[in-house]
Parts: sequence; C-alpha cells; structure tokens
Amino acid sequence: MTDAEDLRGRTKAFALRVIVMYSALSRRDPAQVLGRQVLRSATSVGANYREAQRGRSKAEFIAKIGDCLKELDETAYWLALLEEAAIVPAAKLVALRDECNQLLAIFTAISKKAKG
Repeated sequence: MTDAEDLRGRTKAFALRVIVMYSALSRRDPAQVLGRQVLRSATSVGANYREAQRGRSKAEFIAKIGDCLKELDETAYWLALLEEAAIVPAAKLVALRDECNQLLAIFTAISKKAKG
C-alpha cells in the first residue's frame, strides 16, 4: 500500500469515526449545532485530499492540501468546543483529537514538501 492509499484510508476512517460520534450526540441544540460543524469539516478532509490527488497542476495540489489543513484545523476547534462545553466527555474524544493532530502534522509536512 502506498502512502497516498494509506492516507486516503486514514482520512476516510477519521470521517467515519466522526460520523459515529455525531450519531451518538444528544438531540439538544448545542450538541447538534456543534456536531454538524465537526461533521462537515471532518468529512471534507478526505474529499479534499482526493481532489488534491487528481489536481491538474502543482498549484492546484498545493491549494487542495491547504484546504485539508484548513478543515483539519477547524475540526480540532469543534472537537475542543464539544469537550469544553461538556457535550462529550474528554475521554471519549482523546482518540479523535489525537488522529486530528496526527493528520494535521502529516498534511503540514505534505504542504511544506510540495512548496519546497
């Protein structure tokens, strides 16, 4: 398996884990509002990565990787809010937040390499 295939799988698995977390949220407004935000940003990472792989130019690839970074950063924000608002216990978010941070590091490295 190539690194690109592995990252495709990781971003998809990350999205699926967020979908499961969202499905378990309370139906109260704050949980649903924050949940929809994290659902949107987390599921778009994999889609943007796939678009980057099909980019027609280096500039397009770099732009889509930048979109991945933006969405991951936003996902980290929403996950932190879910925890700090006591909507989801911190212990239940540890693995998701860790994977989000690892993906941020990976996409940062890809971006730097592509620009360099």
